[in-house]
Amino acid sequence: MKRATALLACLVALTEQAHAQPTAQTAQPDQTLIARGEYLARAGDCAGCHTAPQGGAPFAGGLGMASPFGTIVSSNITPDKQYGIGEYTYDDFARTLREGVARGGKHLYPAMPYPSFSKIGDNDMQALYAYFMHGVQAVSKPPPPTRLPFPFNQRWALVFWNLAFAPNEAYAPHPEHDAQWNRGAYLVQSLGHCGACHTPRGPAYEERGYTESSEQYLTGGVNDHWFAPNLTGDSGSGLGRVREQEIAAFLKSGHGGGLVTFGSMVQVVEDSTQYMNGDDLNAIAHYLKSLPPRRASGAYVPQSLAARQTTAATRTGNIERPGAGIYLSFCAKCHGAEGEGTPQKYPKLAGNPAVLSADTTSLTRLMVEGGNSPATKQGPPRKNMPAYSDKLTDTEMAQVLTFIRTTWGNNASPITTRDVTQLRADIHK
Repeated sequence: MKRATALLACLVALTEQAHAQPTAQTAQPDQTLIARGEYLARAGDCAGCHTAPQGGAPFAGGLGMASPFGTIVSSNITPDKQYGIGEYTYDDFARTLREGVARGGKHLYPAMPYPSFSKIGDNDMQALYAYFMHGVQAVSKPPPPTRLPFPFNQRWALVFWNLAFAPNEAYAPHPEHDAQWNRGAYLVQSLGHCGACHTPRGPAYEERGYTESSEQYLTGGVNDHWFAPNLTGDSGSGLGRVREQEIAAFLKSGHGGGLVTFGSMVQVVEDSTQYMNGDDLNAIAHYLKSLPPRRASGAYVPQSLAARQTTAATRTGNIERPGAGIYLSFCAKCHGAEGEGTPQKYPKLAGNPAVLSADTTSLTRLMVEGGNSPATKQGPPRKNMPAYSDKLTDTEMAQVLTFIRTTWGNNASPITTRDVTQLRADIHK
């Protein structure tokens, strides 16, 4: 009888203990952990892809992302139990981010950068889970479904894509480098998923490398008709002439070293990098500056004879090269007669890596449809560049862009009328 009573008491105690230890999803959230997860979610720019434009609810999905195979619509990642991730366990959540396999076994398209997120460490993954379960407002609304044509709608094929192309190991520190370098490498390669835009892709939409060990990693890539520039140490179109502190300032405010954010990077600065702390931004800059020069293109030689001649001619207005008059009439007011730009307002064009890039997609697109700098808490007011598609012909735009790429010491290949015409057709402008 005593043994039975003792056994019953033991069972009662175990039952009470089980009820006293709720699951990870229902446990009282740790506010410090949630705050850490919010910071990491900003570093990963989760809202940038999972929030629909024009007033969409944060993280409720609905953003259409262009790919070579069709438009992929982002999912609802709020803690709503019907349309979001409210029923996800921690293991479900971690598998989704690291392997691209959602709860229930649904494979995600690699527009979701899970090859990069596979490197996220366990502590950071726990913090992200706490934030999305307890720090995000649930939105009970389904985003539009992704509808790709056959055979790209066959998600089972992604099993083989993952086996062939997707890494699946967490970031491992490199003992030959210091802590700052490793922190920067971790942020760039994992949460920052910089390679998703800045690394060229192969025919299967795979990134041509996920770490600095690859010759093509971060050498520039085209996404949705924007060219994300070369981030290696190339002195022409890369970061070879940009200092570490200028890179960190660029990520914080969108302005640094006479350069200004443009295109899809504007949203990254506004939604993500401006909220990162100084130590992390400096670590990213430190890591990027360690990358050797790769995929060289263009050159900047400001002291050459040709540079001195064209600079003197534009200063006096005595120049007859094609595109010169257009530049002085439409561009010099903001960018300067010598391409020097205006600090904290308009980018310099003399020596600008984006101007010297072999891929002219972004440069031409800015000319055609204009653009704007980011609006950040610590940066200068937003400035807009007007569109010239209704002011200049394709030939005139090609001439002025070629002038910019071959003046003041810039030495890059010309842009043709055909280049402009093709870009306008691609973006329907």
